[in-house]
Amino acid sequence: MADRSLEGMALPLEVRARLAELELELSEGDITQKGYEKKRSKLIGAYLPQPPTANGAAVVRCRLQPGEGVPRRPFRSAHIGVCDIREAAARERAASAAGNRPLFYFRFGVDQALPQERRAPVTPSSASRYHRRRSSGSRDERYRSDVHTEAVQAALAKHKERKMAVPMPSKRRSLVVQTSMDAYTPPDTSSGSEDEGSVQGDSQGTPTSSQGSINMEHWISQAIHGSTTSTTSSSSTQSGGSGAAHRLADVMAQTHIENHSAPPDVTTYTSEHSIQVERPQGSTTSRTAPKYGNAELMETGDGVPVSSRVSAKIQQLVNTLKRPKRPPLREFFVDDFEELLEVQQPDPNQPKPEGAQMLATRGEQLGVVTNWPPSLEAALQRWGTISPKAPCLTTMDTNGKPLYILTYGKLWTRSMKVAYNILHKLGTKQEPMVRPGDRVALVFPNNDPAAFMVAFYGCLLAEVVPVPIEVPLTRKDAGSQQIGFLLGSCGVTVALTSDACHKGLPKSPTGEIPQFKGWPKLLWFVTESKHLSKPPRDWFPHIKDANNDTAYIEYKTCKDGSVLGVTVTRIALLTHCQALTQACGYTEAETIVNVLDFKKDVGLWHGILTSVMNMMHVISIPYSLMKVNPLSWIQKVCQYKAKVACVKSRDMHWALVAHRDQRDVNLSSLRMLIVADGANPWSISSCDAFLNVFQSKGLRQEVICPCASSPEALTVAIRRPTDDSNQPPGRGVLSMHGLTYGVIRVDSEEKLSVLTVQDVGLVMPGAIMCSVKPDGIPQLCRTDEIGELCVCAVATGTSYYGLSGMTKNTFEVFPMTSSGAPISEYPFIRTGLLGFVGPGGLVFVVGKMDGLMVVSGRRHNADDIVATALAVEPMKFVYRGRIAVFSVTVLHDERIVIVAEQRPDSTEEDSFQWMSRVLQAIDSIHQVGVYCLALVPANTLPKTPLGGIHLSETKQLFLEGSLHPCNVLMCPHTCVTNLPKPRQKQPEIGPASVMVGNLVSGKRIAQASGRDLGQIEDNDQARKVRTEFLFLSEVLQWRAQTTPDHLLYTLLNCRGTIANSLTCVQLHKRAEKIAVMLMERGHLQDGDHVALVYPPGIDLIAAFYGCLYAGCVPITVRPPHPQNIATTLPTVKMIVEVSRSACLMTTQLICKLLRSREAAAAVDVRTWPLILDTDDLPKKRPAQIYKPSNPDMLAYLDFSVSTTGMLAGVKMSHAATSAFCRSIKLQCELYPSREVAICLDPYCGLGFVLWCLCSVYSGHQSILIPPSELETNPALWLLAVSQYKVRDTFCSYSVMELCTKGLGSQTESLKARGLDLSRVRTCVVVAEERPRIALTQSFSKLFKDLGLHPRAVSTSFGCRVNLAICLQGTSGPDPTTVYVDMRALRHDRVRLVERGSPHSLPLMESGKILPGVRIIIANPETKGPLGDSHLGEIWVHSAHNASGYFTIYGDESLQSDHFNSRLSFGDTQTIWARTGYLGFLRRTELTDANGERHDALYVVGALDEAMELRGMRYHPIDIETSVIRAHKSVTECAVFTWTNLLVVVVELDGSEQEALDLVPLVTNVVLEEHYLIVGVVVVVDIGVIPINSRGEKQRMHLRDGFLADQLDPIYVAYNM
Repeated sequence: MADRSLEGMALPLEVRARLAELELELSEGDITQKGYEKKRSKLIGAYLPQPPTANGAAVVRCRLQPGEGVPRRPFRSAHIGVCDIREAAARERAASAAGNRPLFYFRFGVDQALPQERRAPVTPSSASRYHRRRSSGSRDERYRSDVHTEAVQAALAKHKERKMAVPMPSKRRSLVVQTSMDAYTPPDTSSGSEDEGSVQGDSQGTPTSSQGSINMEHWISQAIHGSTTSTTSSSSTQSGGSGAAHRLADVMAQTHIENHSAPPDVTTYTSEHSIQVERPQGSTTSRTAPKYGNAELMETGDGVPVSSRVSAKIQQLVNTLKRPKRPPLREFFVDDFEELLEVQQPDPNQPKPEGAQMLATRGEQLGVVTNWPPSLEAALQRWGTISPKAPCLTTMDTNGKPLYILTYGKLWTRSMKVAYNILHKLGTKQEPMVRPGDRVALVFPNNDPAAFMVAFYGCLLAEVVPVPIEVPLTRKDAGSQQIGFLLGSCGVTVALTSDACHKGLPKSPTGEIPQFKGWPKLLWFVTESKHLSKPPRDWFPHIKDANNDTAYIEYKTCKDGSVLGVTVTRIALLTHCQALTQACGYTEAETIVNVLDFKKDVGLWHGILTSVMNMMHVISIPYSLMKVNPLSWIQKVCQYKAKVACVKSRDMHWALVAHRDQRDVNLSSLRMLIVADGANPWSISSCDAFLNVFQSKGLRQEVICPCASSPEALTVAIRRPTDDSNQPPGRGVLSMHGLTYGVIRVDSEEKLSVLTVQDVGLVMPGAIMCSVKPDGIPQLCRTDEIGELCVCAVATGTSYYGLSGMTKNTFEVFPMTSSGAPISEYPFIRTGLLGFVGPGGLVFVVGKMDGLMVVSGRRHNADDIVATALAVEPMKFVYRGRIAVFSVTVLHDERIVIVAEQRPDSTEEDSFQWMSRVLQAIDSIHQVGVYCLALVPANTLPKTPLGGIHLSETKQLFLEGSLHPCNVLMCPHTCVTNLPKPRQKQPEIGPASVMVGNLVSGKRIAQASGRDLGQIEDNDQARKVRTEFLFLSEVLQWRAQTTPDHLLYTLLNCRGTIANSLTCVQLHKRAEKIAVMLMERGHLQDGDHVALVYPPGIDLIAAFYGCLYAGCVPITVRPPHPQNIATTLPTVKMIVEVSRSACLMTTQLICKLLRSREAAAAVDVRTWPLILDTDDLPKKRPAQIYKPSNPDMLAYLDFSVSTTGMLAGVKMSHAATSAFCRSIKLQCELYPSREVAICLDPYCGLGFVLWCLCSVYSGHQSILIPPSELETNPALWLLAVSQYKVRDTFCSYSVMELCTKGLGSQTESLKARGLDLSRVRTCVVVAEERPRIALTQSFSKLFKDLGLHPRAVSTSFGCRVNLAICLQGTSGPDPTTVYVDMRALRHDRVRLVERGSPHSLPLMESGKILPGVRIIIANPETKGPLGDSHLGEIWVHSAHNASGYFTIYGDESLQSDHFNSRLSFGDTQTIWARTGYLGFLRRTELTDANGERHDALYVVGALDEAMELRGMRYHPIDIETSVIRAHKSVTECAVFTWTNLLVVVVELDGSEQEALDLVPLVTNVVLEEHYLIVGVVVVVDIGVIPINSRGEKQRMHLRDGFLADQLDPIYVAYNM
């Protein structure tokens, strides 16, 4: 594909050819990116104009207004600290290898130090085009450093080349909140041409800053179309202003575009400014993608033009998938059977740590100050008695007004009161409910810190252990159940709470607080002073020095949602307060503003505990006030001239959003701004942005103090407040790629994927820190390796309450050196934080263990991925902070799932665009694929009490399919790289070798036969029928003479009463009259074809024998459905035409229907043949009854629509018909004295033979039950079986399903009505498919109570070439079931396994082989015979084989193959018919009636239906069974393929909101169980999947309907 940049150049042909070759090599992974660029620039270097530059590197400039571009500022050496982390030798070695590249850079200092005019230009703003840039020059609302956002935008720009060609999912209108027409058709995806300056009328990207803020990503998308060979000096991380211009140069230098034929781009948007860019040397651009519109014709993979919308989308998908994926990994195979998943091979080029082993880092000495109290209670007593008036805590109302001031005096007296009441007023004197050391729950709302503080200190004074938890708002709060488990395991029986909170708890009608789900029974105790008794004068709490008793338990939610309690001892509590006091330099009576949750973590440690130790004054800002007024905390800092504030980056971010409304802000009083989540990767940008805006309001840079903490290790590290504004904070710019391997590297290759981290200060006073490998034994990391930080200190938690095993793994860790020696005799505690200790002892955290996702052996951090997703057009689309990232295990690897809440005003187009771009950004920056991206409506994700997302609950909802997303994008094609290798078909071994091989290995050839017809001795009457009469018409005449009044047929109506019946003579006389009618009114000749269009009943039977009497050939046709003429009548017309019927016989009612106006709308009614109405018959008899001259003459035609949608008629001769009836008579032991109930459609196959022919041949009475009557009365069939005491009955799967679903809950009432099935010995399901074992088993189980013997239920098997091959019959062994390995079946092999083993599939034998039938299993390709238990095509030889297809086209080649095949080896004389079904024979241990070992036939599935995917053969029913199990709302499922894509259609029984839940679940289950990637998931209403009369799915009809866009789906998801 020619590059756009080369189009204008006169390149010689051979150069162009060589370029094309290079492209190919690159796309197939035969050449590295670097090598490609080198060779490419060499090739075209001579033909390119060379731009003059200072240092030989190409420079990118944008043409803006003069004087706007500022040259890139190189790094100033003062800003770089190179970490000295290896020994000299190692350094020299690396220097020679890596061109003296330092391992990682730290930037000390921020660009605020630069004078304003030297700052980087704000040229292309990275704000989204939907948001105006703020005039203040501040950053817009972003979490992540600008650098990150720009990296994302640049990555997206880069991807603009590799056009994303995924069709948008289509959704039913009712599912779309805002209907925009564009959402229903694939977007017109033409890219604007290069020089088209389309400026939108309402351009929202109007530049407001003096430099002109041009939308970054549009600018890049037009500017960067190339890969360049120029390299620019390494990137600088600006914190002020936007480093976009520099970024851009990097991007330009590094962008590489794969020029495969570009499929259409679904993510285009028009750009608002047209910018020309001088292209650097070697730049390439790709041509605009061809335009795929809705109406335009396009070709499918086979070159067939397709105009339908669905096919256009699928084609887009196919094109997307044709693009080469990442280079394939090496695959393994052990055994042919075993489909081994690819084993992930380590990347040989992956970075490995090279530094020396790290040394443990010590914090400063914990200095003991003389006046520090011996315990926290002692401190409270001291301040409560010395300074009772000193303010301890001020609480705010929702208007930001001080609500209440708690003084130290009040805190002391009230805590004493609470302590006294807990110990003495609960229970009795002899049996107090709470004793010292017991645990009690503290349940206080977030707006009442005073009550919490009093209760907490009350517990400390009473020496009971407080367990602070969240207020349960409903009985089913997210995570509330797990909290209940924690309380139960801690033995909590009392909950302390405030008055207001107690009133707000959910109550039962009697006013009692209900027991919350999973919670122990609690006594709720209100701690308000007015409810408590005063302690006696002589009572004082026992205040002792801090010891090793437990002080409090802090709850912690794990990754899986379980809640643990971390115990903190009194000495740890005190030491932690002392360490914080020393590190933060707290002094008496300082004022501190706390925005954090005061019940746990940093908020508790600073705002409740350390504050009391130092008699500080805490201003507590509730979360509810922050929601109303995000600036409230800044206002309180100004108002109270606070020295310290404790916030999260979210609070800084919110303040940035709202700060414009505020005039008089002065933050100069702050000496310390503690950022509680300073360890988060996105906190750095909040810190930078906050400093950038508020520096002018008195905020000093050195005031911002990020800290890192964990529930187990308490405060891990905190940045100390300094007075020296010259010492800049530490920064690390780390390669994201290196981090995924746990290695610290500066990324000089790819500027896009870097993580900028800030230090979280030094190790705590009195603590020792080291980092150990995250998994396996705790071995010390190297200096350039990321590990889990471990701390050894007094001030940490000591255990998980009640969990000794987990405690050992976390709280008692002994880090080892590489030689295996422990580094200390004291245990360390795992903090759960991943990071490293950098130069100068600065601690850097790059993520949490809980957020770690290991995908294909590489580690990714959930927080980083969140940050990248938020940098994609951040503000416009999803709610900040309402985004969840987690991994699910599918196919033995973790897969990344992103769930975000989208804003209510976004269109389908927007959401799809945003999703596609998030995928691209994450792919570029993290080099990892996202498995599923789901958008849910605003405010629907489960929340934690402080408004964050409850991650484990969200994951749970996702996995169980109750998340109810409104948009889903799955990308299994890019993520799942460990599928087994596609099967390579081996050259077939010749059939002779197979035979010899089978003989050598002692295997018999797979062949079997039913009993021999000749040897079976009948009684005299039966022998007479067999020997004297060759034709059924003769049998009927003989019966009419010998037993004229013997009842042959009884037809029941829906009420179960007899609607009609026929004796032998009645049938004979009626047939005679019909014969006269055919000859006289129809003027028909011998051998003319007559279509019989009758409802199931007696008329049909009489008409059939009437045709035989007249010498005509009958064809039974299902009548059109009066309510659905448009779809059913064309089939009738087609059969009548294809069968060349000269006449059509029917009832008066149907006669009118065929000529009605509705019929005229569906078909051409003028071309019907002669229609005879048999309700009005002539009274005379025929002169003579026709007798065929030869038994091989045609008796009737059997037409049926196969499941693959083919209409096929087969010819049945008189000889075959008689042989067929005789075979069934023998198998089922049918005699005139017997009664058989038949509930089948009588139009084709075995159903027709049983309904019309068998009674006449065998003389038994047939009780006929039309299946359509069961719709009004589901119990009709079973009641008839019971009433007539029937021993043998036949039904179809649809009838069985109707009974199972319709009568499931009625078995008791049916029993009461006297329904008794104990006499049934055979209940046979007539089918042309693999037995549906689940259905037959559930039917047997359901009606077992009504006397049905489970042995009675069995199946038959027939097909087009032979209408009945197997049928269980009366004698002989019960049908057997075997379990086969589904994976082996895909390779066309049978491998028997135990029941319940993985991948096992139960197969039931399809009944016993009929008398006179021989079966052999042959290889469908080579036609050679196969051995026992080998899978092959079932071939059949029997007297009742059909004699061929009846076609008007004379397509005899088809017929000869199917009906007259011979084996290529072995017995080559016998003529076989090929059934088109795969199956196998297996000799069992059981014996037949004749004493021989029984051969069981197992049908696996039709060859026509089987799908060839990845070189393997899949049977749709297996995939469908898995899908139906995936979710309770899936009632039915059908699968088919289109251009190698697997399409899964599911019927949804539930609300349309559940439709999108099914997409990930369906994809997961098919991947897990079948190793297949689903291409398209279509969710439809119940009843959309077409089913034929036998209850089989018409998958090809469904496929045609889908491609013609006729299904009206609820949702169609195209998996990428």
